Amino acid sequence: MTATETDITEELIRELLREQRPDLADRPIVLGARGWDNQIWRLGDDLAVRLPWATQSADELLRKEHAWLPGLAPGLPLPVPVPQHLGEPSARFPRSWIVTTWVPGEPADRAPATRAAESADALAAFLTALHRPAPEGAPAGRGRGGPLSAAAEHVEGALASAAELGLVDAPDAIRAVWEDAAAAPEWAGPPMWLHGDLHPANVLTADGTFCGVIDFGDLFAGDPAFDLAAAWILLPDGAADRFHEAYRPSPDPAMLRRARGHAVARALMCLHIGHAGDHGRLGGKSTWGPPARAALRRLAAG
Repeated sequence: MTATETDITEELIRELLREQRPDLADRPIVLGARGWDNQIWRLGDDLAVRLPWATQSADELLRKEHAWLPGLAPGLPLPVPVPQHLGEPSARFPRSWIVTTWVPGEPADRAPATRAAESADALAAFLTALHRPAPEGAPAGRGRGGPLSAAAEHVEGALASAAELGLVDAPDAIRAVWEDAAAAPEWAGPPMWLHGDLHPANVLTADGTFCGVIDFGDLFAGDPAFDLAAAWILLPDGAADRFHEAYRPSPDPAMLRRARGHAVARALMCLHIGHAGDHGRLGGKSTWGPPARAALRRLAAG
């Protein structure tokens, strides 16, 4: 993580709005969250401002959202943060920033989905709507969503480390899931639109089910199995089968195998981030550990 050299404050945001969107500058501004790439500040009741603060790639991701998400958002059955204005770098803040709609709800790492059937149906409907052939020129995945075999060394190292730390109850079973997934036939269809980052902090809940999806900075075109991993990461116990029945087109066995492998990789990443948070390390998030452990338990159980 690389912190921006400019302190992000309410007054800074108000100055940027006065320069580029004076019609919004008098709205109340309240810090919403500090994410992995961006800080999110609520702007009145229905808008938000996101500013990069911790990674050098955040500007590019915000520009990607601004370019592509407005065209996708109207067809999605869950609310998403629709870009309204792309802020240009200036002497006051030398990075891009963005104004979007505000999506209400609690992140699923803090308020997990509990209504299994409703959550499975909501997630399936969202991904069915999103997973459409992407046009030529759609963004690539920054190393995400490619053949699982390319990530073997990283996943095996993450699993070995997690086992050594006592974070995984059944490492042999998880390894078997991963190896089976890596041996599955690769995606042979057209590149499909993918969210690309469906971890629990990027999906919102209300009343026990999903009510919104945020942070499309990793939006890219690729194998739908990458997003289908979310069934094990986000849903309550026993809901994955219903999700797979509701998702269209019905995933074939090879896609499900690949999805399980992507779920292993994502859960191990979240597990280590959660462990880092438990020990107060930079970039760690304690709330990511419990859903990661639950996902690995589900995957190991078959």
